[in-house]
Amino acid sequence: MPPLLNPRLSLSLKPLFLFSQSSFAPRKFQIPRQFVSVKSRTFSSLASEQSSDNGGTGVGGGRSGALSPSLVTEDFQRIDVNPPKGTRDFPPEDMRLRNWLFHHFREVSRLFGFEEVDYPVLESEALFIRKAGEEIRDQLYCFEDRGNRRVALRPELTPSLARLVIQKGKSLSLPLKWFAIGQCWRYERMTRGRRREHYQWNMDILGVPEVTDISGSILIAEAELMASIVAFFKRIGITESDVGFKVSSRKVLQEVLRCYSVPENLFGKVCIIIDKIEKIPIDEIKRELNATGLSEEAIEELLQVLSIKSLTKLEEILGGAGEAIADLKQLFSLAEKFGYSEWIQFDASVVRGLAYYTGIVFEGFDRDRKLRAICGGGRYDRLLSTFGGDDVPACGFGFGDAVIIELLKEKGLLPELSLEVDNIVCALDHDLQGVAATVATKLRGEGQSVDLVLENKPLKWVFKRAARINAQRLILVGNTEWQKGMVVVKVLSSGEQYEIKLDELE
Repeated sequence: MPPLLNPRLSLSLKPLFLFSQSSFAPRKFQIPRQFVSVKSRTFSSLASEQSSDNGGTGVGGGRSGALSPSLVTEDFQRIDVNPPKGTRDFPPEDMRLRNWLFHHFREVSRLFGFEEVDYPVLESEALFIRKAGEEIRDQLYCFEDRGNRRVALRPELTPSLARLVIQKGKSLSLPLKWFAIGQCWRYERMTRGRRREHYQWNMDILGVPEVTDISGSILIAEAELMASIVAFFKRIGITESDVGFKVSSRKVLQEVLRCYSVPENLFGKVCIIIDKIEKIPIDEIKRELNATGLSEEAIEELLQVLSIKSLTKLEEILGGAGEAIADLKQLFSLAEKFGYSEWIQFDASVVRGLAYYTGIVFEGFDRDRKLRAICGGGRYDRLLSTFGGDDVPACGFGFGDAVIIELLKEKGLLPELSLEVDNIVCALDHDLQGVAATVATKLRGEGQSVDLVLENKPLKWVFKRAARINAQRLILVGNTEWQKGMVVVKVLSSGEQYEIKLDELE
């Protein structure tokens, strides 16, 4: 390799491994005192001063009373720098993890032929207030806006989906296969994997009904959705020994309640209570069921059925002629054809807490039982009519970001995601900053990422910066080389360095 003409470069360009990462010290930033505490000062005194300075006419000749309302009448206090309880910041390292997760959400959705949509985070409160007793109703972040409208931060995405489908009406071509990744808000008790805000991946299929033939309902849409979740798990290293799906049908509950002549209008309330079966003591479940009007006998029979984990045993109790048994058999058969039968199991206690589900329901769970539900979904054929629209057969699921991250931590599967930049460009002389900017612009125009050193820094600092951002190349603009129209390139992984003309740099 020919010697460098610039002696500064010859002495300083050493292989990157000579600089230890452990020697890097984080910079500490001091907050100027004037931003932490200032002397109390009211606007009335300020206005008086301004009035005097302007001959009694106020600032710029305006009215002295124009300064209102008073912004500060007490000392500034240091603010709480933590985000509101139950919410999160996303510094760069956390943002990389979030982007990685969302990338897999989007890739799986693309592989299954779904289109991405989104909706406002702020919606009409009425969209989420459906039937009394739903837990989500008491968890809304809701308020009245300045136009006297009742609004809420969305706690889930499915009602917004229904609203948009009704709005579009007959202009939509069915079936729809839509997915969304959106932030949701619920004021609820926080546990591991449960916050007051989270991001949720939804996939929904609208316009594909339960096709019924002599063998029962063909639940191809439900089976497809569960296949997509399994595909996602496999992409991120989760196996059937780590997670599974508990599957049941709302029709199981309906058949039991029908045996005891329980009115149809109580069905939603009973589902909401049953959904708490792993969250509160069984005596409290019985008390709440009794309060709905169910007899002691009906409650005992219902709880007995809900404890069943075998489809064969359920068939012995309910008989094989009911819709619920036929639906579940069909789903398990399809799971085998999709190749994920080892992931699913029957569990009669799964009903889901939202009132709009009408058929098959399922939940993803970790087999060590350390976390809450990973995801959940099912069929909701009658949701649109609750908002005044025409019903469209539909099914879908919601998959939160918080629990899956906890599971990846538990399994040691969190990816190592560091910042990576193609090039770091530095001018060795202040007068060459413009040339360095030209180099950076050229490379960025070719699709390469560039970290341009914006200050006049010593080379030791530049090398440390290159190590921290995992730059592949260091490009230096020095006087001697630039007089020949050339720059110095150093490949940081190997230590190789060379001079090259700017128009040949790529």
